[in-house]
Amino acid sequence: MTKKVDFKNVVTLKKALEQAEKGGYAIGSFAARYTDMIPAILRAGERTRSPIIVQISQKELNRYHITPAEFGEKFYKSLEEEETTVPVVLHLDHTKDLEVIKEAIEAGFTSVMIDASEHPLEQNIAISKEAAAYAHSKGVSVEAELGQIGTTDFVETDKDEELYTDPEEALTFVNETQADALAVSVGTAHGVYMTRQPKVDLERLRAIRKLTSVHLVLHGGSGVPAEMMQGAMKLEGGGISKVNIATDLELSLLKELNREERMTNQECKALSAEEKNRAQGAVEETVIDKIENFLHSAQQAEKFSYKS
Repeated sequence: MTKKVDFKNVVTLKKALEQAEKGGYAIGSFAARYTDMIPAILRAGERTRSPIIVQISQKELNRYHITPAEFGEKFYKSLEEEETTVPVVLHLDHTKDLEVIKEAIEAGFTSVMIDASEHPLEQNIAISKEAAAYAHSKGVSVEAELGQIGTTDFVETDKDEELYTDPEEALTFVNETQADALAVSVGTAHGVYMTRQPKVDLERLRAIRKLTSVHLVLHGGSGVPAEMMQGAMKLEGGGISKVNIATDLELSLLKELNREERMTNQECKALSAEEKNRAQGAVEETVIDKIENFLHSAQQAEKFSYKS
């Protein structure tokens, strides 16, 4: 069943990032690996008056045993129950399969990410172009990836290979695919930094920005120092306007519950009301901290323009 997106504050990724880039801040794309954490993310956005992105990846859908329809239903139900008024994007992160993208769009997602970054440039372009054409025909924004972003925990992606984004290839890629946003590999990684240290190659970002006006996305936002993030956001011509944050949220939830092992979504739903409230509170506070001290998107909802 198609979910009708009739909340005026639910916007596409393109609309949200246009505003962020103009304002010189980044919007957090927060992964709700457990559907009962969606309300906590929305509450944090509302409390800080920040635009917000709620996301989940194809691999997370599989790992935590969630369907796009289930995630979408919980998102829209939570929007209604929480009476959320700040701008919100519902985003499908790293996805390899066009059928999953179609399912997500059917479920009311307003943004999807096609990740064909493991393929050679021409194949990546062809796959991303097909996904973008389909999504755009449904009024949905598209994020794609060029280069490969490493990982430390293999929850979002399968490989820990890293290949920095080439600025010249970025120009060709964006022109060919018509992607609305581009995830770039400039030194960060998914997961928790244990031995390697995060870095952001600002010169590479400047070179990419000089060649293309596409909205830039940084994956692997958990653990990146705030001052480093500020440099990436404040680039002349528009810097990073979307930052993915996933691991920090789950770690705060597990720490609050004194757990070390991840759960399935069903296990999380089966928690007692008291445990669930504590877990939601921990996630909410983590999101608020990121909004206020890392992304600098607090109070930006008041300046958000919904006009085309």
